[in-house]
Amino acid sequence: MKRIYDWDAKFSLRNYTAADLREFKGIRKLVQTTANSEEEASAAADAGLDLIMGNAINAVAVRRGAPNLFYTAAIPMPDHPTEKDVLDQAFLAMKNGADSVYTARGPHIVELLAREQIPVMCHLGLVPRRSTWNGGLRAIGKTADEALELWRAFRRMEDAGAFSVEAEVICDRVMADISKRTTLITSSLGSGSGGDIIYLFQNDVCGEQPDRPRHARAFGDLYALQQQIRSARRSALKAFKKAAQTGAYPDQYETADISDLEYEKFAEHLDRE
Repeated sequence: MKRIYDWDAKFSLRNYTAADLREFKGIRKLVQTTANSEEEASAAADAGLDLIMGNAINAVAVRRGAPNLFYTAAIPMPDHPTEKDVLDQAFLAMKNGADSVYTARGPHIVELLAREQIPVMCHLGLVPRRSTWNGGLRAIGKTADEALELWRAFRRMEDAGAFSVEAEVICDRVMADISKRTTLITSSLGSGSGGDIIYLFQNDVCGEQPDRPRHARAFGDLYALQQQIRSARRSALKAFKKAAQTGAYPDQYETADISDLEYEKFAEHLDRE
């Protein structure tokens, strides 16, 4: 564990620092998932994952669940439209224990944050909220021209001061070549094994919904368990209603009683009232 002071000037321990991640580039493959609750963060830590990432509004709970994992706090685009909004949320996230911040905004926002010496993760490749410019949800880099423009976008983010990049659904050979050439730490989300980090959303990893993107493999089936819980909850409530209506609930073992003598005294007093 590395000894650090966080942005709130609190002594902390971390599995990795930003400097470590830079040192590992091209040498050591890391694994990242999302965490947006104390339980999700704790599960990631217990499973031995290297890095976590989630919405900045959940930073306190996430840090509580995984006090030592390198944590990137995401600043959602539509919720923070102005530069002041972004900067305020970034500073709050870092105060609450984040080690870096993520933004899907352009180089000007990356530069804004980098000037404050905040490690910034940008987003390139398929950026779902901007998918209309790509003709929908699809892989990026399928033509030489598009792959070259993507490479130039990486260079622009480098120049803006980005530290790392969520590289989403980029053609695998294009991703591998770019990752070797860029200084950015590449977190591959559906972009093959050529990135520095292999990244999947925790809900996809755990199989929390029946449908998932092509790149997202389920390593569990929480959806089936959730459906069992859903069914069991309704069965229990129906059984409770039936028991209450028929008098089967409550029985003598589920209620408190009064002694016969005290009850008789009580009844006598009632009759006099």
